[in-house]
Amino acid sequence: MMDTKKRSDCPISSSLDIWGDKWSLLIVRDLMFAKQCTYGDFLKSGEKIATNILASRLQMLETNGIITKQDHPESKAKVLYKLTQKGVDLLPLMIEINLWADKYFTLPKEGKAMLDEVKKDKEGFIREKIIELL
Repeated sequence: MMDTKKRSDCPISSSLDIWGDKWSLLIVRDLMFAKQCTYGDFLKSGEKIATNILASRLQMLETNGIITKQDHPESKAKVLYKLTQKGVDLLPLMIEINLWADKYFTLPKEGKAMLDEVKKDKEGFIREKIIELL
């Protein structure tokens, strides 16, 4: 794993250097809630990421140990991306971002349903999701 150049020793700044741009977090989001994705799956996301940015962010996340590439079981031409333990450890942060968004934005029904489950038992939800992802 290669170290990303850090702007400072601040833990928030150092973390943001790895996953702090919107595209990287959206890739992590997609992997958290789909478990694994192909390059094409990411391109189908509603945010319409450009291919050059997607390739760059996937490489950076892999280099920093957030995701891993695996052979696709059905196609030699495709690769599956999956979160590593380091990537799965971002789940509590992603849950908190969703809870914050629920407080300040109108969310779609499927997002609200997940957050209703989180609000009932946040720690239990996170535990179950981590098991599912690993």
